[in-house]
Amino acid sequence: MNMEFIEALHELEKGRGISAEILFEAIEAALISAYKKNFGSLQNVRVLIDRLTGEFKVYARKTIVDVVEDPRTQVSLGEARNLDPNYQLEDIVEYEVTPREFGRIAAQTAKQVVVQRIREAERGMIYDEFVNREGDIVTGVVQRYEQKNVIVDLGKVEAVLPAQEQIPGESYQSFERIKTYVVEVKKTTKGPQIMLSRTHPGLIKRLFELEVPEIHDGVVEIKGVSREAGARSKIAVYSRDPNVDPVGACVGPKGVRVQTIVTELKGEKIDIVNFSLDPQEYVANSLSPAKVLQVYPKLNEKVAIVVVPDYQLSLAIGKEGQNARLAAKLTGWKIDIKSESQAIAHNIIPQGQEEYENYDEFDEYEEYSDYDEYSDTEEYQEYQEEQDYQEDVGKERSQHTANEEYNDYDLAEPYTDYNEELDSLEYDDNDIIDEELADLDLDLEEAPKDKKKKG
Repeated sequence: MNMEFIEALHELEKGRGISAEILFEAIEAALISAYKKNFGSLQNVRVLIDRLTGEFKVYARKTIVDVVEDPRTQVSLGEARNLDPNYQLEDIVEYEVTPREFGRIAAQTAKQVVVQRIREAERGMIYDEFVNREGDIVTGVVQRYEQKNVIVDLGKVEAVLPAQEQIPGESYQSFERIKTYVVEVKKTTKGPQIMLSRTHPGLIKRLFELEVPEIHDGVVEIKGVSREAGARSKIAVYSRDPNVDPVGACVGPKGVRVQTIVTELKGEKIDIVNFSLDPQEYVANSLSPAKVLQVYPKLNEKVAIVVVPDYQLSLAIGKEGQNARLAAKLTGWKIDIKSESQAIAHNIIPQGQEEYENYDEFDEYEEYSDYDEYSDTEEYQEYQEEQDYQEDVGKERSQHTANEEYNDYDLAEPYTDYNEELDSLEYDDNDIIDEELADLDLDLEEAPKDKKKKG
């Protein structure tokens, strides 16, 4: 070995990402195998390679015993002390047995061992990398279909997306980049086997962690996820900071954040609801977008009776019960949804709700009764003062009007004789008009009788 070989090992370390120390150990193991196979030796040997110069030496290892039974693996105490007087029984003595050359067959054997060890090191390194990413999200490129399974290239290794872990109705094009969830990593003889998923609820959680900085920083926490892949998902969020709206943080400005996730999931609908320690509020929130009138929980049975308006019943249940089913998965409660009319007809509202039944008898103004008494007296006094004022003003106005009429009469007094003549003329004219109208009425009454006689 020479310096060129050492440089080649360091280049391999950079290209494959395998530590140079692992490569040195692999070459040492290969040389041991080659030595035993070439020289037919059954003795215990050790190969040491200088990390700087590349020179190697082979040492035969023998155990110190009182009586030597196998000279290939054992040595007597006296012979060992000839080399070093400090040796004791059961110590190991090493003798250098470095051959001048290994031969062609030994070199081929060493090559195979080195290649095998390099492959094992690569597989181990890949396994160690991905076994720590179980439950995490990875981005890969679609390579091909194998029957119904999709092979995804993750860079250093190919992973499998099984048919049962694919979103129903979703198709994948070659060289398409997709985000997947790492379900399991297995170590096999052919290398690590990585199983991916697009339907796992953890995919929703990881996507929100990528898109929402508040979740990544721990300000907003995801409390639960329920999902029916390809159709609808529900996610419950909670904020540790009272000044941060968890739902608004997940939705983002103009819905940008959640829309990115919906696009990645090919249009899957996502409901984001507020988490609450109060089961009534949590169950009501989980049925979003339906509006809930009242929730009656049975804590012992973990069953909640939910009453919704009649026109919201179908929305609360969802298509084929999807919304109610996802809400039950999210909260962990069994949810029984009833419309308002059904609740009244079957009398399913539990006992102990009398405070709601007598709601109409509640007098919301009762606490202001003292103020009302004070207000009445004030208003009465104000009314009396106003009435007295109006009476005084009325008297003044009537007196003023009477004076004006008296003055007008005085001014018109010289014309009284002329006015009396006009009055007499108007009376005569009116009498003439009244007589003519009376004659006309008689003619109109007699006209129909004449027609009947003619007929």
